Amino acid sequence: MDTLSYKTISANKNTVQKEWVLVDAEGQTLGRLSSKVAKILRGKYKPNFTPHVDCGDNVVIINAEKVSLSGKKWDSKEYIRYTGYPGGQRSETARDLLAKNPAALVERAVKGMLPKNRLGADLFRNLRVYAGATHDQEAQKPKAINLNDLK
Repeated sequence: MDTLSYKTISANKNTVQKEWVLVDAEGQTLGRLSSKVAKILRGKYKPNFTPHVDCGDNVVIINAEKVSLSGKKWDSKEYIRYTGYPGGQRSETARDLLAKNPAALVERAVKGMLPKNRLGADLFRNLRVYAGATHDQEAQKPKAINLNDLK
């Protein structure tokens, strides 16, 4: 038996094939959208996935303002930040964040599902989120995908 044909292929920066993917967030639930986008960014849908390498695709999300949340989460879900000064803890609801910056709502959800290390920071740079239906990545010719077809 030829044992060389059974070697596990480990991807690296030179062998990985990165593509541009377009995702429409209209009518999608925020958490389900974010988890699938995080898997695409990580490269988990590819057969040559390697945990310590950026082998995922570049993702463009459009219509971030039309994302949905279930239940009373629009008013009860809070995003907390700290200014760095004493008494500087600030919080805002998901409804307030959507009104101020719809792209930030999706970005924060996806960022929380990526690894908390340098690889996660590199993967987050492969994400572009736009509130409306237009985006600046037409030159990259992103391939539109339906998230409901992915597991």
